[in-house]
Amino acid sequence: MKRWLCHFTIFAYLSCLGWGIVSHTLGVGTSVHPAMYYVVWDMFCGWSAWSARTHIVAEGESGAYYAVTPTPWGQYHPYGDLPREDYDPWHHHCYTIAQNVLKHTEHEPITRIFVVEELWAKKYNMPEPIWQRHFEEPKERYSYYNLRFAFDPQGTVLTQNANWLNRQHALVMSSNPKLRQDFQKDRSFLVSPSNYTVTEPAPMSTSAPWDFSLRQ
Repeated sequence: MKRWLCHFTIFAYLSCLGWGIVSHTLGVGTSVHPAMYYVVWDMFCGWSAWSARTHIVAEGESGAYYAVTPTPWGQYHPYGDLPREDYDPWHHHCYTIAQNVLKHTEHEPITRIFVVEELWAKKYNMPEPIWQRHFEEPKERYSYYNLRFAFDPQGTVLTQNANWLNRQHALVMSSNPKLRQDFQKDRSFLVSPSNYTVTEPAPMSTSAPWDFSLRQ
């Protein structure tokens, strides 16, 4: 009986994996059930070699900058050790988070709210002993800022930029004349004008430009 149960378990497991391969290859039924997440082969397709964190910053009338996150009363960590704003990769709720914090803190009148990405290569997340085993140079993390949104106090979008990875793709395309020519020649559809602006990312300094804090 145990032998038959073992054979059945192996058969069921391989059948699920086989169906996942067929489903992913043919594009059939990949989202018919939440359980398909565990059998299709693209379950880690969104993995990136970069770590990203979200910073929400408010600018006062005096020109001072205030770190809206982390909040004065402590961060909310829904899963793991990341705060809630880092679970919003498209930054759809950052303005709401900022307004909630500003409503419950003392500060001068706010003129603008900024949503800023901070990114660094994930290799810098290695523990020091592992780093020393693989690299000869000291571990000095290089981070980059990327302004995603700027809002006025009423929530109107003043500035909207592409995320950092898309910006890098655009910079690669714009700096290679042959790629631009091939792209224009082989494009078979029209693309509407984009509101994104592409600028060179600036290295992040060791101290953030917003050293002020809100008072609860």
